[in-house]
Amino acid sequence: MSQPDCLFCKIIAGEIPSTEVLSTDTVYAFRDINPQASTHVLVVPKAHHEDARALAADAPELLADVVRAGAEVAAAEGIADSGYRLVFNTGDDAGRTVFHAHLHVVGGEPLGLFGKG
Repeated sequence: MSQPDCLFCKIIAGEIPSTEVLSTDTVYAFRDINPQASTHVLVVPKAHHEDARALAADAPELLADVVRAGAEVAAAEGIADSGYRLVFNTGDDAGRTVFHAHLHVVGGEPLGLFGKG
């Protein structure tokens, strides 16, 4: 299931170009166009779910696939041993800008403390 006006649904469908990092039957991973670190990859479920909360409620097995793919991306990008972050932004206060659940895989450099140190 996809949403016709969803940016990530269009990327998954190939209507908008992206730089693929990983694709499985259930998830698609691609490079963020505005990276926040030297490695910044987005992992999205191919089925549309508005955010992590909806994904967890509606398809917990798919949420597990997304997280598993995040770990695979970290390994493929060579950052699994040095460390990386897996981040879901859910809700306005988190800075969510696309209403399709997605996991940020961020690393490849020292990231410092998370949040307001």
